[in-house]
Amino acid sequence: MLIFWLSFGFVNAQDFSLTGKVFNNENKEPILGANLIVKNTKFAGVTNFNGKFEIQLPKGVYEIEFSYLGFENQIKTLEISKDTNFDIYLVPSEEQLDEVLVQENIEKTEIRSASMSVSKLTSKTIKQIPVVLGEADVIRSLIQLPGISNTGEGASGFNVRGGSAGQNLVLVDEATIFNSSHLFGLFSVFNPDAIKNVSLFKGGIPANFGGRVASVLDIEQRRGNTQKFKGEANIGVVSSKLLLEGPIQKDKSSFLISGRSSYAHLFLKLADNPNSAYFYDVNAKFNFKLNKNNIISTSAYYGRDVFDISDNFINTYGSSFISTRWNHVFNESTFSNLHFIVNDYIYDLEINTAEFVFETGLNNFNLKYDVNQQINNQFTLKYGIDSFYHEFNPGVIKPNNPNSGVNLRVLDKKFAIENAFYLGAEHNLTKDIQLEYGLRLSSFYRLGQKGFASYENNEPVFYNTSIGIYEEAPITARENISKSNSIKSYHNLEPRFSVAYSLNNNQSFKLGYHRMVQNLHLISNTSAPTPFDIWAPSGPYLQPQKADQLAIGYFQNFKEEAYSLETEVYYKKVQNSFDFINGANLIANNNIERVLLNGEGRAYGWEFLLKKNTGKLTGWIAYTLSRTEQRTPGRTPSEPGINNGEWYLNNFDKTHDLSIVANYQFNKKWSFNASFVVQTGLPVNFPVGQYQFQDLTIPVYEGRNLNRLPTFHRLDISATLIPSKNENRDWKTSWSFGIYNVYNRMNAAAINFRQNQETGANEAVRLSIFGAVPSVSYNIKF
Repeated sequence: MLIFWLSFGFVNAQDFSLTGKVFNNENKEPILGANLIVKNTKFAGVTNFNGKFEIQLPKGVYEIEFSYLGFENQIKTLEISKDTNFDIYLVPSEEQLDEVLVQENIEKTEIRSASMSVSKLTSKTIKQIPVVLGEADVIRSLIQLPGISNTGEGASGFNVRGGSAGQNLVLVDEATIFNSSHLFGLFSVFNPDAIKNVSLFKGGIPANFGGRVASVLDIEQRRGNTQKFKGEANIGVVSSKLLLEGPIQKDKSSFLISGRSSYAHLFLKLADNPNSAYFYDVNAKFNFKLNKNNIISTSAYYGRDVFDISDNFINTYGSSFISTRWNHVFNESTFSNLHFIVNDYIYDLEINTAEFVFETGLNNFNLKYDVNQQINNQFTLKYGIDSFYHEFNPGVIKPNNPNSGVNLRVLDKKFAIENAFYLGAEHNLTKDIQLEYGLRLSSFYRLGQKGFASYENNEPVFYNTSIGIYEEAPITARENISKSNSIKSYHNLEPRFSVAYSLNNNQSFKLGYHRMVQNLHLISNTSAPTPFDIWAPSGPYLQPQKADQLAIGYFQNFKEEAYSLETEVYYKKVQNSFDFINGANLIANNNIERVLLNGEGRAYGWEFLLKKNTGKLTGWIAYTLSRTEQRTPGRTPSEPGINNGEWYLNNFDKTHDLSIVANYQFNKKWSFNASFVVQTGLPVNFPVGQYQFQDLTIPVYEGRNLNRLPTFHRLDISATLIPSKNENRDWKTSWSFGIYNVYNRMNAAAINFRQNQETGANEAVRLSIFGAVPSVSYNIKF
C-alpha cells in the first residue's frame, strides 16, 4: 500500500492532466517509449504501447519536447488551464535528413530515466561506422562503445565488461540467437536494413530479461510499411542484400522481407580455386492488425554458412527461428504480449578424407507472456512468465558412405526445462527521483537422459598426485534416466534495482544493482567463440553461474543537448565461473564436466562516453579502463587448482580501450566517416623455457595469462556519395567507399613460437588477419 500511496501522493490537487498519443507520421502506428520533456521544468513522461502519455501540470504556458529514437524532435507550446488532450505525429528522420546523417538528438543520454548502463544504436548509425569489406555490422558498431569489445579481427561474438561471448543474451524479436556471426566473425547475423532499434544492457538489467550473466542485446526488427510499397538494395564487393516492404492490406497488415548473400566463392571458382566460403540469410516479419485491441506479428530468420575446402572439408552451420507475438490491449493503461518461439542452431562437419560426418546443435521452445500496466504517469508495472524447453545434441559421428569403416557414434542428448516469473516497476518517486526495481524468480530442471554418468565421490575431474596434473575421472556407472524425471534442479532469486537522481533536466546521478543467473553455458577453450563450441546445461556437476554487479554513474546533456556525457564505474563478481584443466579436449566429448574446474571471476572498471549529437560533425569518444580476473582454486588443500589458486587475468581483459568515431556531412552530396581504435593486447601465455624429450622440443610455461599480445590499433575511413539527381526521381541511389585499416597495421591475432627449420633457432611468428582492405558498394532505395 505504501508504494501506491507514494505513486499517487505527489499529484497536486490543483494540477491539470495533459494526455494524448504519439504516432508515427509515416504509417500512423502508435509509438511505444516516446519521450516528452516539459522544458525548463522537472516534468517528463514516456508513452505506453498505445503511444499514450499522461502527466500532471500546474496552470501555465509550457514548451513540450517530444522525441523518439529515429524520429525528428518536435516542440509544442501549450497553455494549460484545464485538462488537455491532443495527439502528435513524429516524422521519421530519414524524411528530413539525408540517409547518411547521424540523426539529430535520437541517441542522446536519457537523464531522468533510472535505466543505466544501456547502449542504444539505430540502423542508420550502424551503417555509418566503417567496417571491413564495407558491410555494415551491428556487432562491429557496438564494440566502438565503452565496456564492449571483442577478441580481435576475424573473431566472432563480443565481450561486455570482461564477460565471455557466451555470457551475452542475444535476442531478435524475443528469439534467442546462439551464434551471432557469419564467416567466423567477419559479419554478424543481423541485417542492419531489417533492424529498427538495438539496445545493449550492460547493467541495470530489467527483470523481464534473464539467463545470462554479462549482458542483454535486444534487437527489434522493423515492421513493414502499412502505407506503401518500398525497397532497398545494396551491391558490395563480397556480398549484396535486398529488402522489400509494404502493406498486405493498407492500414491493416504489412510485410518486410530482407535477404543477404556473399559471393566471393564465385570468383574463386572462376580462378579454378576449388575452395569456397559463403553465407546467406533471410529475415521476414509480418504484422496483422485484427482490430484496435489485437495485433498478431510473426518474425522469422534463417541463415547458413558454408565452407568447402577442395570438397574434402565441408562445414555448414547456422541459426533459424520463428517468433509469433499476440499483442492484446485491455484498456488505455494495460496491454500484454504473448510470444511463442521456436529456434535452433546446427553445426555439420563432413571430412571426406576421414570418411565421416559430425553433426551437433541445439534447439528450444519458448513461451513467454508479459503484462505492462501503467497505474498512473508515476508508476508502471511489468510482470510475466518465461518458460523454455531445451534440447542439446552434443554430437553424432557417422560414416558418409557404407564402406568407410567409420563406426556410428551417438553422444548422449541432454534436456532441460527453464522457467522464470518476474515483476518489475518503474516508479517516479518524486519529480527528481526515478526508480526501476524488480525481482525475477528463476528455476532450472535438468531432465533425465540416456547414459547419465556417475563418478567416484561425485568428482568428474581427478587430481593425479603422483604426476601433479588434473585428469578426466573414470566413469563408475552409466544410467538411463527418463526425461520425465529431474536429475537436478536449481532455484534462484534475482533482485534488480536502479535509481536516478536528477539535478535538473540535463544532469543526473544513477546507481544500479542487479543479480543475473545463467543456466546454459558456452563451453569454449578459445578466446573467441567458434561454431564448433558446445552449449551445455547446468546439472549435478556444472552449477549455474551467478553475477552480482553494482554500478554508479553521472549523466549530462549540455549546450541544448548538442553534447552528452556518460561516465560510470562498476564492480562485478561471478560465482561458478569455470575454467579448463590443462589439455582439455572439447571435440565430441560425451562428458564435458570431466575437463572443467569450478572457480570465480571478478571485473571492475571505469567507462567514459562523450558524444556530439548535432551539427555537421557528429560522433563520440569512448574510453574504458578495466580489469577482469579469474580464480580457480583447488577443491582440497592438497590440490593446486589453476595458477596455484591465485587470481589471473581472464582471456578478455583489456586494461585500456579507446574508440573515436566521427561523421562529417560536407554537403548534400558527400559525407565522410572515420573511426580509430586503440586497445591493450589480450592476455596470452608465452613460453619461458624448453626441454628436450625423445627428439621433441617441449615448451615450458609459468602461470596463466602472464603475457599480452602487442597493442592493437587501427584507423578506418569511409565516404558516401548521394548524386544530386536523386531529388528529381522516386528512387534514390548512393555510393559508399571505404578503407579498413588505412595505414596497414598488422595487428597480432596470435603469436606462435617455433623452431626455425633451417637455423634451429627459436622464433616468434605473428599471425595477422587483415591489412588494409578497400571496399565499395552501390545502394538503391525505391
